[in-house]
Amino acid sequence: MGSFGMILKHPDDLYPLLKLKMAARHAEKQIPSEPHWAFCYSMLQRVSRSFAFVIQQLGTELRDAVCIFYLVLRALDTVEDDTSIPTDVKVPILIAFHRHIYDRDWHFSCGTKDYKVLMDQFHDVSTAFLELGKGYQEAIEDITKRMGAGMAKFICKEVSDVECCNAASNVFLNTEWKMLCLCDAIQLSHLQVETIGDYDEYCHYVAGLVGMGLSKLFNASGLEDLASDSISNSMGLFLQKTNIIRDYLEDINEIPKSRMFWPHEIWSKYVNKLEDLKNEENSVKAVQCLNDMVTNSLIHVDDCLKYMSALQEPGIFRFCAIPQVMAIGTLAMCYNNINVFKGVVKMRRGLTAQIIHRTKTMADVYGAFFDFSCMLKSKVDKNDPNAAKTLSSLEAIQKTCRESGALNKRKSYIIRNELKYNSVLIVLLFIILSIIFASLPANRSSD
Repeated sequence: MGSFGMILKHPDDLYPLLKLKMAARHAEKQIPSEPHWAFCYSMLQRVSRSFAFVIQQLGTELRDAVCIFYLVLRALDTVEDDTSIPTDVKVPILIAFHRHIYDRDWHFSCGTKDYKVLMDQFHDVSTAFLELGKGYQEAIEDITKRMGAGMAKFICKEVSDVECCNAASNVFLNTEWKMLCLCDAIQLSHLQVETIGDYDEYCHYVAGLVGMGLSKLFNASGLEDLASDSISNSMGLFLQKTNIIRDYLEDINEIPKSRMFWPHEIWSKYVNKLEDLKNEENSVKAVQCLNDMVTNSLIHVDDCLKYMSALQEPGIFRFCAIPQVMAIGTLAMCYNNINVFKGVVKMRRGLTAQIIHRTKTMADVYGAFFDFSCMLKSKVDKNDPNAAKTLSSLEAIQKTCRESGALNKRKSYIIRNELKYNSVLIVLLFIILSIIFASLPANRSSD
């Protein structure tokens, strides 16, 4: 269905979509004049337009720090993702990345397209980083160091531990890394995403640490108290697990080598190989496995709600809340949906615009989580192996939302009967279109 058809079906999307378009144009005009900052903000829009928009919720000082934090971690991830880089080159870079951000002259050519541009001109990111306040710098350095070490550790699962240890020793001759290699020598060779514990650990390194880093930046700004590592970690894990679920097909079809993030402990209950989930003959088992993955992700919701309810600054709140509401909405779309194994399942653009437009207070968040958990609950098949566990998690979420006392103060995201359109908006839309089309012949004749 085209954009016009979608607006007719969901007329409430029209105003939020127009507002989102205007906000996106405003964001493009906010690029600073200094060359290094101009590069950072233009690059942010190129590698993540959605993040570039959400970051506009923050004040200038904090926005600059979060922008650099995001680009530094994107660069780190680009190194980790580039399969053409030999392990003995990649691992030392990952481990020392927190030092490179202090070097105005350092850059490393890797990645493709926009990510290659980011890496080739990383000196502009470093220059901007060095202009941040010390508290921001220390927070970014700490998380970059921990994430780089975590990525290096996971790379060791695919190569010999000796190779990893030798590569690491080229950078760090201290006892700490050597002891890590020696103590984990047996574990590392098998450290794939085997167990749910491995899955949580991987998500911690690539996303949980981001949540913890953002909490440090919020605190460094003086606008928020420092949130605990535990609930900060959950904020990242909930988003990352949602992405891993949604991106199954893209990851499994990755060339030259599949990216397998779904834990063996879960998918092995349904198929012999993870890639078998996309085969038509396994559709029933595939959906059951998908539902198992979604159920696993729901365990982080309670922490996420606690984290957001403690935020005090409105801009920081919106910056954090919008992605979380998008995540629960995406899970509701993915649950029990075979299309996850055929393509990318995501919310329509109009619903995304509504979420951005309407997520302003904690009452809005409780309302959204309640609505999407209701949608999810309506899709649970009593014959699903994890039905009882899924329902238990959803009822706990709904209970928290009800007890907030905010549910009667919001407009539902769920259209109970999509055939009942908003007739007033449709009539207005047709009147506007009629006026536009009626004016066209007049314009042509005057020409």
